[in-house]
Amino acid sequence: MEDNQPSNTNEIKPATDTLLVLNIHNNTIEMVKGIDNEGKLQTVPPENKKENEQLIRVDKHGDLFSNFFSNFYRQLKNPTHFNFFKVSEYDAVDTAKDLQQYVDQASPEEKEQLKEYEILPKNTNPLKNQKTMENNTDNQEYRFQPEQIDWKTMEKFGLTQEKLEKMNALDPLLRGYKTNTLIPITINLGAAVSKMDVRISLQEGDTGDIGIKLHGIRREPNLNLKFLGHEFSEEDKKNLMENGNMGRVVELINPKTDEIIPSVISRDRLTNELVAYRAEYMKIPDEIKGIKLDEHQKQTLLEGKPLYLEGMTSTKGTTFDATVQFNADKRYVEFIFDNNQKQQHSQSQKESNPQNQNQNKNSEPPRVFRDKELDDKQYEKFKAGETVYISGLVDSKGKEYQGYITFNKETAKTDFSFTNPNKLREKAQPSEAHKTQTAVNTDGKTNEATKNIKEPLQSKQQEPVNKQQQEQQKKPARSRGRKM
Repeated sequence: MEDNQPSNTNEIKPATDTLLVLNIHNNTIEMVKGIDNEGKLQTVPPENKKENEQLIRVDKHGDLFSNFFSNFYRQLKNPTHFNFFKVSEYDAVDTAKDLQQYVDQASPEEKEQLKEYEILPKNTNPLKNQKTMENNTDNQEYRFQPEQIDWKTMEKFGLTQEKLEKMNALDPLLRGYKTNTLIPITINLGAAVSKMDVRISLQEGDTGDIGIKLHGIRREPNLNLKFLGHEFSEEDKKNLMENGNMGRVVELINPKTDEIIPSVISRDRLTNELVAYRAEYMKIPDEIKGIKLDEHQKQTLLEGKPLYLEGMTSTKGTTFDATVQFNADKRYVEFIFDNNQKQQHSQSQKESNPQNQNQNKNSEPPRVFRDKELDDKQYEKFKAGETVYISGLVDSKGKEYQGYITFNKETAKTDFSFTNPNKLREKAQPSEAHKTQTAVNTDGKTNEATKNIKEPLQSKQQEPVNKQQQEQQKKPARSRGRKM
């Protein structure tokens, strides 16, 4: 081969992919060039594409593409205004024109089917982006921005951005979840005003508008009716009412498309609403509180079944056992504590080993009370034997309640009260009037205002109550007891 051989200008370049984008506000399909310095998307209409105009080029390799697109998506301003599709660079123009024709003629239901081909970045897909067992949302990216929310409608419910932030309810909304707790709202209908507690979520409509969905409280779910084509068995009903999760994967029918979707079903414990979640989107962690899951354990959770784990380590370093199960409403694997089972286990240990009763004094207080984990400040007070106020507890019918808990070091049990026991003890202390009555009548002490009165003092009496006692008090008399 000779030096200085001219390069082959007709050399075929390796095939790559590019991006098409659907602007959900104006229903136009365009080809992506990149992102400018202000985070705005740069696009080219397919009919105006020039031969030498450079489009964005994407490596076909799966991991490389995922990393690239995640970075691309993060830099983009208002990313939720667009739907992206990956296509071959060579077919981009024709595909864009065909797709535009489809969008122009498609019904809302048909447009919904496009989402099956839409690409989403890692950790941004609200359906696939699951919380971990740490129940930590800090690493979750936001699906919505505050400015996308219809605050005028929110104000009609008596809610503002500041109010939701103070209630710690805005963050889960922006991440694509329901509020963690019930939110009190007011609906003014003019002649009538209705107040209720609801959970709230945000939903993106066909036109790209962000709607507000209210999840009201039901007295109980109607499990006698079919749910998305599924008829509940007696076992299904029992599981949903007892722990909130049905416990298996079933085939549900999408009412819009008639698509059959394998899913798990859970009951929203706050509202009693039934919630379905696609089985294909379920994410199971590799490790739960220090316990590495094997393939069999992961498969058990993927099938929606409960899994009992022993020897887990809490954030405070204490070991505990619990059942875990995937929850369709929360979209992650949750802890399920069986209080009856724990009490029976504790009682059997006492019976088999009486020394355990003495060891109770040194027992570590539980970090979790009725599925509610205490924060660090609460736990330190609780551990020290102080009374702690705890909210966000949920009863068997899904009703939220709150109260006060105190750890009894003698019995190693948690005492619960709906009212502050410290306040009750203060109220139980006798008043000054009762103290005088008790001291004179019972303890034999005297009081200057009543020391000459012969008969026992009446309730709350601190001075003569009639003429006879007034006369008695004026006359000197022997002391009936010690001076108070």
